[in-house]
Amino acid sequence: MIKIKSSEDIKLMMIAGRVTAEVLDIMREVVKPGISTGELDRIAEEHIRKNNGTPAFKNYRPMLSMTPFPGTICASVNDEIIHGIPDFNRILEEGDIISVDVGACVNGWFGDAACTYPVGSISDERKKLLEVTEDSLNKAIASALKGNTLGDIGNAVESYVKPLGYGIVRDYTGHGIGKKMHEAPQIPNYGKAGQGMTLKAGMTIAIEPMIMSGREDVKVGSNGWTVSTKDGSDAAHFERSIVILDDGPEILTKWQSSR
Repeated sequence: MIKIKSSEDIKLMMIAGRVTAEVLDIMREVVKPGISTGELDRIAEEHIRKNNGTPAFKNYRPMLSMTPFPGTICASVNDEIIHGIPDFNRILEEGDIISVDVGACVNGWFGDAACTYPVGSISDERKKLLEVTEDSLNKAIASALKGNTLGDIGNAVESYVKPLGYGIVRDYTGHGIGKKMHEAPQIPNYGKAGQGMTLKAGMTIAIEPMIMSGREDVKVGSNGWTVSTKDGSDAAHFERSIVILDDGPEILTKWQSSR
């Protein structure tokens, strides 16, 4: 069931979105060679709790058979796409890329967002992957207009990245967001323009392209969480939570791009 948010609901979601986005702005400053993904997680949790929030991912378990996720952030390095588990023994090195996905719950409402960062100086190929993935997110958001469809959002990503030779993660999608971190509907990063559910004012969704430099096959690690490219190619992930309004989409998680 799609939950349409009131103007008061949206104001509360903006608070959760602000706290979430601030974590990613902090990450942009502290991601450097020599820092551990565990330390990034500690910094993120500290900021969320200082702002009267709760880490949305910590102890999250979508299925009873799964081990609860242990971190505040998902810290996914290089060929890891999503759900990388933070670890004080995982030290970032010059030339790496790291995707940080974070969620915060404030006053019962959720924010969810992600960015992929360069660690020091990175290769031109990795720079291009990050640029294309972030650009695909911006194109998807621009297509999230009242009266458009879910297919328009997915097509905005697919029609941009595929001709450039990149792969799309098809097994994981964006989602609705609000009083729950994951609400209906699912937001695929592929699709046909004009098809699927019609977008309505008051819908709040998280759009999150996950793009690979190689083939589209993925694998899940032995920890039951971390999703990586099957061929070892690089991956990038950018995400914003937005609300669809009568006059266009508004971003709820306003992290600052470095571009």
